Amino acid sequence: MDQRKIKRLLKEIRSGRLGIDEALMALRSLPYEDLELAKIDTHRDLRKGFPEVILCKGKTIDQIIKIVKGLKEGMTMATKANREVYAAIKEIKKDAVYYEKAQIVLMGQKRQRRGKGTILVVSAGTADIPIAEEAATTAEIMGNRVERLYDVGVAGIHRLFDHKESLFKAEVLVVVAGMEGALPSVVGGLVDRPVIAVPTSIGYGASFEGLAALLGMLNTCAPGIVVVNIDNGFGAGYFASIINRAKKQKLKT
Repeated sequence: MDQRKIKRLLKEIRSGRLGIDEALMALRSLPYEDLELAKIDTHRDLRKGFPEVILCKGKTIDQIIKIVKGLKEGMTMATKANREVYAAIKEIKKDAVYYEKAQIVLMGQKRQRRGKGTILVVSAGTADIPIAEEAATTAEIMGNRVERLYDVGVAGIHRLFDHKESLFKAEVLVVVAGMEGALPSVVGGLVDRPVIAVPTSIGYGASFEGLAALLGMLNTCAPGIVVVNIDNGFGAGYFASIINRAKKQKLKT
């Protein structure tokens, strides 16, 4: 962290040359805390409205713990976290909570309600639920009302149609599917709201660990659909929250 810049800003605020709003804008460009193994973006919450999130996949437990210790007080999340990771975090963060289905560790409190509408998370199959839960839990932690509609894939499309009212009233929809990834196209053809498609790595050999679903979703002919990467439930939940929060901010203006 650039201490000289902070001191300079404080001096300008005290002298009256810089207002609070201008100071906050300047603070947004401040750097990070260098832990050598990681560079913690300490001002992401100020810039983006949500703090940096730890992706546990690919990191050792020792690395994760050093990053957690380097974080300041307040709320943060760790994604793709197994029970072993949770147990290690719990040793140093007593308020840590584990969402096992979503594989998310939450440290601190959820955000207060920010989104205006409802985010509906839909899964094609039961095997897609872990990624769907990652999206749903992320959106809830970010302060949104979330509803879930699981196991309504195209192999039994009547199951989806039985819940059409839930589809129509949602502000944003996150649709999670593996195999050929057809469900987001179906949902996108029914609703007039944004649809965030999430391909999962669930499927038989020719699904190529989610590549078939990803390509199917990218090639959709239904308008109003965006696609995140394979198994990226966190990214989908985050993006859905941004859309839902923007709706509330627009209503205030």
